[in-house]
Amino acid sequence: MKKLLLIFLCFFAISSFSLLAQTFNGANGHIADNNTTQFTLNVSGLNPSEIDTANFGLEKVCIDIDHSWVEDLRIVLVAPDGQTVTLVNSIGGSENNFTGTCFLGDAETSINSGSAPFTGIFKPAGVLGLVNNGQTGNGTWKLIVTDQVNGDEGDVLGWSITFGNEPATYMSFSSSNLPLVIIQTNGIDIQDDPKIMADMGIIDNGPGQRNYRTDVFNDYNGKIGIEYRGSSSQTMPKKPYGFELWDVNGTAIDRPILGMPEESDWILSPAYPDKSLMRNNLVYRMWENMGYYGSRGREVEVILNDEYQGVYLLCEKIKRGGDRLDISKLQPEEIFGDDLTGGYILKVDKTTGNASPSWTSDFAPADNPGGDHPKIQIEYPKADDLVPQQFNYIKAYVDSFELALATIDFADTDHGYRHFINENSFLDYLLITEFNRNVDSYRISTFMYKDKNSEGGKLTMGPVWDYDLAFGNADYCEGWKTTGWTYDFGLFCGGDDNQVPFWWKTMMSDTLFTNNLRCRWEQLKPTVFDTVVVNNWIDSMAADLNESQQRNYAQWPILGIHIWPNFYVAQDYKGEVDTLKWWIKERFEWLDENIPGRLINCAMAGISELDAERAFSAYPNPFTDDIQLRFHIAYDSRTTIQLTNVLGEVVVSKTIAELHGAGDSYTIDTPAHCKPGIYFLSIQTGNGQRLVKKLVKS
Repeated sequence: MKKLLLIFLCFFAISSFSLLAQTFNGANGHIADNNTTQFTLNVSGLNPSEIDTANFGLEKVCIDIDHSWVEDLRIVLVAPDGQTVTLVNSIGGSENNFTGTCFLGDAETSINSGSAPFTGIFKPAGVLGLVNNGQTGNGTWKLIVTDQVNGDEGDVLGWSITFGNEPATYMSFSSSNLPLVIIQTNGIDIQDDPKIMADMGIIDNGPGQRNYRTDVFNDYNGKIGIEYRGSSSQTMPKKPYGFELWDVNGTAIDRPILGMPEESDWILSPAYPDKSLMRNNLVYRMWENMGYYGSRGREVEVILNDEYQGVYLLCEKIKRGGDRLDISKLQPEEIFGDDLTGGYILKVDKTTGNASPSWTSDFAPADNPGGDHPKIQIEYPKADDLVPQQFNYIKAYVDSFELALATIDFADTDHGYRHFINENSFLDYLLITEFNRNVDSYRISTFMYKDKNSEGGKLTMGPVWDYDLAFGNADYCEGWKTTGWTYDFGLFCGGDDNQVPFWWKTMMSDTLFTNNLRCRWEQLKPTVFDTVVVNNWIDSMAADLNESQQRNYAQWPILGIHIWPNFYVAQDYKGEVDTLKWWIKERFEWLDENIPGRLINCAMAGISELDAERAFSAYPNPFTDDIQLRFHIAYDSRTTIQLTNVLGEVVVSKTIAELHGAGDSYTIDTPAHCKPGIYFLSIQTGNGQRLVKKLVKS
């Protein structure tokens, strides 16, 4: 009798489960190469019919796909009401197939951490529970497979969806201390090129205020054109985006965003391999505090097509303009005289994708004579606006610089390479690059510009760009080391297709250049490169990110896991931040001991003709409220005074038309919301001189 009862109970349990666990199989077929293919599945008789996250809903999706080079594929599930969930997005590299691949919303392993053929149970790239939104499960479900690259084809061998009483859920994300960026593509897939039209809203209620998903879009509300951007970063699960503000006709419009000056072109940088989420912004702010334009940005949380995407840096794209890189506008008809000489934005970079007009340097990399010669691209003017005379001019100018640098008397102060470059910018670019040891710098994403001759007209390094792999965050080409010179890339990574131009090694053999380098290091060491200052920047950013990083890593569970190209892997976010600070300390100490040169004639023109101590006094220091500023010299040009915090945010800005004489004094009223910490007081004169003092608010 007991045995019969047990059999009955087992049968009842199985029968009950069978009533709730209902599986439906979809159509199979061929996946079109470099195209989008739709596979349908009709669900009928689902009981209960409504699906939610509490009682009954979608539990599991399984796929079997035969396809070579699976990184080509983006796979999306579409519910009857149009709700989409991204299952797979460009993962698996050159490997093949999805074999017995199933997706559960609460699986322990993310599909992004798996490897082809991905056999087993994984958490999808998107949020499976989004379809369990109260809709009816009856209707047509779709599996949308997009092959994004030519050359490989495949087949969907089968796929299924299962409903049951353990439905997939989703994170309840209602508000953030960061601004919210909400994008809807209205059923159109984002692609590498061209941009597609989408809707975007930004919610930013101001400092200290929370931003709720239900709030009105109060910072931007309108159309955008959006596309994927980047090269290797585009292959990562958390995608980088470029977007342009559009009107309803798809015409670019300029608008301010998140307190940044108005423009149309913007970047959403994901920092996927940078688990501190701050390397890019940290370097941009350091460069700005060295006296240059650095891309402004704000950390935000992004929601794309109702799927939470995590923390991004919404930042300015490097672009010519009065509020960005302020160089002369170059018109197609400007092909003679001074008009022809600027402005140009150039970069040393890969020539993949929609590369800009470019040429190959005549000179081999210093440490790899048989390697590929560097490629120099024209970023501005754009290809459609660039005329042959302008291309020929800027190429000839850079060729002349390289030729002068390659001659035996290259260091001649009158006729050598200095005739063509802004040496101070080369010194500063070398220092910031060596400080963060970015494996891509000098050879990839390396920008420079040239203004008209009447505006100075020499080749100038910057703005700095792309530092996800800086500060030891690379397990290749010795990127993890705190010792050694980054410009020696060819010595330990000679097989890479993108090598460092010979410029840097040659300049480092010039005694005057290294003396100037040592002087500049000593000048910046108490401010921009001071580890106390840098740690304060890091701690401030980490405090702002502490809440949002938890959601980011719930969506992208990579903390404690090696992903390309991490070398140091901490177990939690605090560990990542602490590792970053440790690496910087070690790197600072090595540089301080090894930067060559002697402290001779350190008052370099354009850098510090008068040092800050002789130029002005600021007291009290530490300060609590107002700052008293007294000048020891007179300027006959407009002088700008700025107080910035460690994030590079301007706290006070004041312009003085003219200083009439030594002894002039001014009071700087600091806002009540200034937090205790480190600040920088900078004096920028009309002739380009910039002096900086470090102040502390107690």
